[in-house]
Amino acid sequence: MPSFDVVSEINMEEIRNATENASRELSTRFDFRGVAASFEYKDESVVMSAEAEFQLQQMDSLFRGACAKRQIDTSALDVQKMDVRGRNYRQTILFKQGIEKDVAKKVVKAIKDAKLKVQASIQGDQVRVTGKKRDDLQGAIALLKTTDLGQPFQFNNFRD
Repeated sequence: MPSFDVVSEINMEEIRNATENASRELSTRFDFRGVAASFEYKDESVVMSAEAEFQLQQMDSLFRGACAKRQIDTSALDVQKMDVRGRNYRQTILFKQGIEKDVAKKVVKAIKDAKLKVQASIQGDQVRVTGKKRDDLQGAIALLKTTDLGQPFQFNNFRD
């Protein structure tokens, strides 16, 4: 019986490359000359630090642009609350990996509500979709691509 898995994964090497690209672009920008601002990749997260809040906002849009250039879906970014220590502002960006239980339930519910001839089951941090026909599975993929659940999905392990 044909099946495929719905997963949410991010290539952390591409995140590292996007961080380096954003850092390079930050060093060439005129409005950041003489400002202690930086991007730092550590422990599968990115830490932005600057001297002012508006600079962090500019750095966020700069990082999102670098991610878009590397084909990283920016809906996977989880921007944390700003941390202020003296004159230094810091903000951490985490990345959503794997499908959480409540999002997986929404995926299963969306598939069932569409009344497709497929079955969806939650298996850890992924959702397996099975059906009798390949066309039904492709319909499920098309449905999930149009559904916005706040997280990017990839479809792999397609078996006939």
